[in-house]
Amino acid sequence: MNSLSGRENISIGLAILFSVTAGLAVGNLYWAQPLLSVIAEDLSIPESQGSFLVTATQIGYAAGILAIVPLGDVMQRRKLLLIVMTMTIFALTACAFAPTFAILSLALAFLGIFTVSGQIILPLSGDLASDETRGKIVGIVSSGITAGILFSRLLSGLVADILSWRGIYIIAAILNLLMTAVIFYKLPNVPVKSKVSYKNLIQSVFTSLTKYPKMRGILLKQGMIFGITFNLFWTALTFLLSGAPFNYGTSRIGLISLAGLTGAVAGAKLGTLQDKGLGDKGIFVFIGMSIASMIVAAFSGTSIILIILIAAIFSLAVQGVGILCQAQLFAFSDSERSRLNTAFVVSNFLFSAVGSSLSSFLWNFGNWSAVMSGAALASFLALIIHCRESQVQ
Repeated sequence: MNSLSGRENISIGLAILFSVTAGLAVGNLYWAQPLLSVIAEDLSIPESQGSFLVTATQIGYAAGILAIVPLGDVMQRRKLLLIVMTMTIFALTACAFAPTFAILSLALAFLGIFTVSGQIILPLSGDLASDETRGKIVGIVSSGITAGILFSRLLSGLVADILSWRGIYIIAAILNLLMTAVIFYKLPNVPVKSKVSYKNLIQSVFTSLTKYPKMRGILLKQGMIFGITFNLFWTALTFLLSGAPFNYGTSRIGLISLAGLTGAVAGAKLGTLQDKGLGDKGIFVFIGMSIASMIVAAFSGTSIILIILIAAIFSLAVQGVGILCQAQLFAFSDSERSRLNTAFVVSNFLFSAVGSSLSSFLWNFGNWSAVMSGAALASFLALIIHCRESQVQ
């Protein structure tokens, strides 16, 4: 077991391990999403109630982010990760054997609370990286999170077709157990950065907005791109592809979503823009890509080829904005990265809730074109915020 007493440049191998661990942790949130109708039928509940399972998971995740992730600034990270990953395994097992809808809902909320290891690892990777490579390392780990979201939805549908919805949770528990063992042996001991009472720790998540004024602009433009535009696009895409003229099933829609891997694959390279001092210019370009892709999407609702191409370009733009915003955020402080990341994720969660609600409203108002117009407007607002916050030459 290694021990790091000062800042040493994290190896690419360890960064990739962090990426896989973070992706698996975030993926745990999405196993149920493609299976809601199957779960509802198996547990003999109305299909309309199935969506509560997603809500329970999200509420749990929000609570876990706020209550647990800041502890990364005051606890030994190896110990904290082993605790939350072990509790995640118990939660996944409880999901697999839940006999009733109520118990499954409780197990999923419990899972949401503890599957936060990805958000503990991300600021840890920023701590272990040197100033010259932090953007690259954050990009690698962030790419794992994106890939985890995409693959979990696809894998969930495929496994459920072969086994059952319970089978995916058994497999997930085994994968998380293996990853916990690897983390136990490979994660270095990193010294605790500071001693702060729990009350002050949580308070400082919110006071950081005053302490670091530029943080507000970062959270706003990230919220507009990821929270609102991203959710508008992908939610509306499910509506579009499941209806005429496409009439795609869940598995086929999942395959289309793999176009989002462009951002995950390019993640490490995107982060190097911040390392080279090109972060602000990069964000400007990526927001511009988001605006352009949403405008084109508004007129491309009947062509699957154009939709896949737009999804790929848009995913690259979203990943670029997210990685560069996070790298800039981590540069504010060496001792508060877990708290800064908590604020970042909670903000994303709040904006995502708005984006999900807007998608249904705009779809009912004017279907695909209306949603894409709203997405383009949200991206344009992000561009205005960015231009006010920085000088793009």
